[in-house]
Amino acid sequence: MALVELRDVHKSFQRETQTVEVFTGLSIDFVEGSFTALMGPSGSGKSTLLNLVAGLDKPTSGKVTVAGADVSAMSTSALAAWRSRHVGFVFQSYNLLPVLTARQNVELPLLLTNLGKKDRAERCAIALGVVGLQDRVDHYPRQLSGGQEQRVSIARAIVADPTLILLDEPTGQLDAKSSEEVLGLLQRLNDEFRKTIIMVTHDAHAADRAKSVLHLDKGVLVEREAALR
Repeated sequence: MALVELRDVHKSFQRETQTVEVFTGLSIDFVEGSFTALMGPSGSGKSTLLNLVAGLDKPTSGKVTVAGADVSAMSTSALAAWRSRHVGFVFQSYNLLPVLTARQNVELPLLLTNLGKKDRAERCAIALGVVGLQDRVDHYPRQLSGGQEQRVSIARAIVADPTLILLDEPTGQLDAKSSEEVLGLLQRLNDEFRKTIIMVTHDAHAADRAKSVLHLDKGVLVEREAALR
C-alpha cells in the first residue's frame, strides 16, 4: 500500500529573471514500511522532494498525497497541524536549541499537542530510550558528541509517533563510528517499529542500509534498485 504518492508533480523556482525547473511531471510511490535512500548529484531535486512530501513546500502543479491526505491542497495552518502528527524531519545540522536539554529539545513537538506534562515526559523518556540516550536526558547540546546530537534530533522526530520519517543527509557531519550508530538506529526504526523512512544521502554506504535506493538526476527518476540488505 502506497503511503506517499506523487502524481505528475511539477516544481519550478524563480531565480531573478530565470525560471528553474526542478520537476517536470514526477510520479512516484513510497509504500508503507519502506526505507528508501534518495541519491543523486547536487541540484537533482532530492531535498525539494523531501520538502514537498513534508508539506514544507508546494508543487507548482500536480498532487502530493501522504496517508490519504492531499498535502498539496492544504492551507498553511492545516499543514502545520497535519505535519505535527504525521511527519518527523531530521536535518544534517541537528537543529537543536542550545539553551535546552536533550529532553527539552525532544519535547518541543509535543508542546503543539494536547498532551499533559506527565504524558509528554513519558513520550520523551521512551524516545530517548529508543535512541540509547536515556543517560543523557539532562545534557545540553554542547555536552554531547555530534552523533549524540543527531540521535537527539531523531528522538525529537519520533516522539510524536509520526507516520513518516524524513531525513536530509543525516550522517553528513558525522564521523564513521557515529554514522554507523545513526544508520543502525534508522534500520531498527524501520525493522522493529515499522516506520516508513525516506533519506536523502550522498553516501553510498549509508544508502546500503536502506531497503531500496532511488536515483534522481535533474529532477528525473533515472533508476530504482534494491539495496543489499
